[in-house]
Amino acid sequence: MTAYRLAASAEMLFLDLPIEERARRIADLGFEVEIWDWTSKDVEALARTGATFSSMTGYVTGTLADEDGAEQLLRTAEESLHIAEQLDCPRLNVHGTGLDGRGLPVVPSEVVTPAMWLTAARTLERLAALGERAGRVFTLENLNTEVDHPGTPFARAADTIALVEAVGSPHLRLNLDLYHAQIGEGNLIQLVERALQLIGEIQVADVPGRCEPGTGEIHYPAVAAALSALGYTGVVALEGWAAQDSATALSRFRAAFDTSGSGQGGVDGILP
Repeated sequence: MTAYRLAASAEMLFLDLPIEERARRIADLGFEVEIWDWTSKDVEALARTGATFSSMTGYVTGTLADEDGAEQLLRTAEESLHIAEQLDCPRLNVHGTGLDGRGLPVVPSEVVTPAMWLTAARTLERLAALGERAGRVFTLENLNTEVDHPGTPFARAADTIALVEAVGSPHLRLNLDLYHAQIGEGNLIQLVERALQLIGEIQVADVPGRCEPGTGEIHYPAVAAALSALGYTGVVALEGWAAQDSATALSRFRAAFDTSGSGQGGVDGILP
């Protein structure tokens, strides 16, 4: 048995269904559920699904590294905390800057100055204080700038690690996305070992294509074995598209992270 838990993004699976039905389907298959922007959703309907929500986007607008953007981020983070309470969602995710509907930065930054680093750290300290008062954890996600999010500041895992370490609060952790890290940095097992004490959750998808494990170049069973050996007890979430259909994608995801050797997580064994 693995000590960590599995989740999946309702934003990227079962796309022919309404979002609350996606959440219910993912939960019925034995996974926790992750969502993005809550403003476009019927939060009460989501709460009625009975799903366990493990993560959601923790802001609506704003940025980390300029004063006006920081005030927006913190104001909308407070709004997001109220939604997290309704959904009993423990983690709220943020990025180096706001992202538009295509995943592009609202305020792109090709060069990150020392002043931006200091402002980002101060913003994250204030964000962690909000999380502490609400009993929630904010997570800072690394992104890739080569394929999906060009121009995003503080995108590399090395950047997010530095900022989380600088803040030094249990209410600010890493959302370590291994899909993005593979594109930007590689050495995933070494990265997990380096970041382990800072991780709030881990997200995965394969490269290229951002589909489920087994569709690309990353050998996720080796990552799973490393996580088990390290004693990781948090969430591993599939934030990826289905290469064929969503049920098969979830089955392959479970199989890749089943370190018990039972084989029960295979493609034909969708139930936990």
